[in-house]
Amino acid sequence: MSIPSLIGEAQTVLGTVSPDALGIILPHEHCMLDMSIWFAEPPTVTGKRVAREPLSLDNLWYVRYHPYSNIDNVQLLDENMAIQELMRYRLSGGCTVVDMTNVGLGRDPLALARISRATGLHIVMGAGYYVEESLPPGSNMNEDDIAREIVRDITEGVDGTGIRAGLIGEIGIKVWPLSEGEKTFLRAAALAQKETGGFINIHTGRSPNSPFEVIEFLDKAGADVSRVVMSHIDRTLFSHEDRVRLARTGCILEYDLFALEGWMPENIRMVYSEDEPTRRADLPNDAARVDHLIALIGDGFINQLLVSHDHNSKTRLCRYGGPGYAHLLNNVVPMMRRKGMSQEQIDVIMMENPKRLLTFV
Repeated sequence: MSIPSLIGEAQTVLGTVSPDALGIILPHEHCMLDMSIWFAEPPTVTGKRVAREPLSLDNLWYVRYHPYSNIDNVQLLDENMAIQELMRYRLSGGCTVVDMTNVGLGRDPLALARISRATGLHIVMGAGYYVEESLPPGSNMNEDDIAREIVRDITEGVDGTGIRAGLIGEIGIKVWPLSEGEKTFLRAAALAQKETGGFINIHTGRSPNSPFEVIEFLDKAGADVSRVVMSHIDRTLFSHEDRVRLARTGCILEYDLFALEGWMPENIRMVYSEDEPTRRADLPNDAARVDHLIALIGDGFINQLLVSHDHNSKTRLCRYGGPGYAHLLNNVVPMMRRKGMSQEQIDVIMMENPKRLLTFV
């Protein structure tokens, strides 16, 4: 049963707000995080030298093509830098950021509250567990324990801060098929969703089969599939037929890697199909992402689409020559218009759809 006091409201790190106040929303970002679990020790002498250097113009040439082989790159720990970067989005017309940094990624509720006050942005914080490898040593919680923790984060606050989460996610799935630990995370998310009325965001595994396995599992666990977001569609499903098949389940498809284009390191698994597991896939560019969205809109799925950047490293920030949090507003929205999307369609994807999900039911 949903929490009565939350029904019809959205919950930010500074408290509940009317969903109509959320405006333009980035539904999948990271303001601050520690993603060092993905750090990969380079095999070469040059790589080993760069691996633990601070990111700078002197080594950016290397880190851009080996983003997970520089420890500084995968840590966003500077609160002042976060404020400066997010202000670019605010000044471009952005209103709300959904921060998916949860247990396992260095979640910091007090920092998010300070960033919200400094920027004037609504910031919504996630709850639940990221991938198993990111959990503290000795973690051995069952699904009921995890569900209670998620509910507490949403209804009372995180770690005694009184700062409350506003969604369940991003729940971390690493590959395919699901591990027993990942099944525990998903069952806990479904239990917490039924009690709170929040939505669930899934970090999909690196297989085209993963979104389908996850949504079937959540459906059987009693989750409201229409309030489940499958993240990272642009690096997971590479055919329109697969995207339509997933949309027909009723879940939300999130294109959240805008500005990350064309190429990923060889150690990052991306395949077209499990029938051809050696056939490597590549990321689409932003123009192709917009084409995918237009095709899905044409098939009647406009109410199941989200867009964001998932900025999770320094190379994605303006300070280091990256696109920044205003990229969608400044660069992609004009492209959407040029390709024939109406302002009404853009508003549905960037305002109405995420607003509906952030509203507790």
